[in-house]
Amino acid sequence: MKTTRRLLCAFAVAIAVAGGAWAQSTMVMASTTSTEQSGLFNHLLPEFAKASGITVKVVAVGTGQAIDMARRGDADVLFVHDRAAEEKYVAEGFAPRRHPVMYNDFVLVGPKNDPAHVKGKDIVEGLKKIAAANAPFVSRGDKSGTDAAEKRFWKAAGLDNRGSGYKECGCGMGPALNIGASSNAYVLADRGTWLSFKNRGDLAILVEGDKRLFNQYGVMLVSPQKFPHVKAAEAQKFIDWVTSPAGQQTIASYKVNGEQLFFPNADTAN
Repeated sequence: MKTTRRLLCAFAVAIAVAGGAWAQSTMVMASTTSTEQSGLFNHLLPEFAKASGITVKVVAVGTGQAIDMARRGDADVLFVHDRAAEEKYVAEGFAPRRHPVMYNDFVLVGPKNDPAHVKGKDIVEGLKKIAAANAPFVSRGDKSGTDAAEKRFWKAAGLDNRGSGYKECGCGMGPALNIGASSNAYVLADRGTWLSFKNRGDLAILVEGDKRLFNQYGVMLVSPQKFPHVKAAEAQKFIDWVTSPAGQQTIASYKVNGEQLFFPNADTAN
């Protein structure tokens, strides 16, 4: 009986040690606030952990800050949404390649009574009307992917003067929407964060459907050649999984109030 008990105890210890080693495999992901504040990672990462035994620690900041973090070697994988900046990052040798993962779109939200009369499909015309009306507009101003897109739209509008109502908060998507809701201001948002946002006040979607509002996300391994300490094996497992049928289906299955927030396109995007 004592021998059997010792064997059972030894077996239990071995299982605990093995289980601990499995659960303790971790990596760091630098990502944008929209993937976290939309709730996607709370849905996606537990499924990846189940499939791989790897826990992902997310540092969610603006895309520009996430790329800067990866440039310093302070992350193992990068998951962001500013294609031009991503391609520059790869071209400079900080990642072997960029992998498309999913997309959604940007929307312009604002007061339901729409004092600047922006409602429609044309984001550039909408911004022109906001500037002309000196209507309140909250810009993230944080070098995020959303901020980069907004700046492209203002440039397309040919406007250096964005009206006296234009203000930069230097903040994430959620805080920018909170400021917009409290001040009845216009805000450019990614649809995923908007759909998950609860404190909408009097805000509603006013501009959507413009092809320029397309919002692509990409994932990249931080170069182990530049940064030998990078957990390349774990990061590559995440990239392989999130672009696989299992990972893509997990992304597609994430919904808020029955509405899909992100659309997988690893196999079709460039």
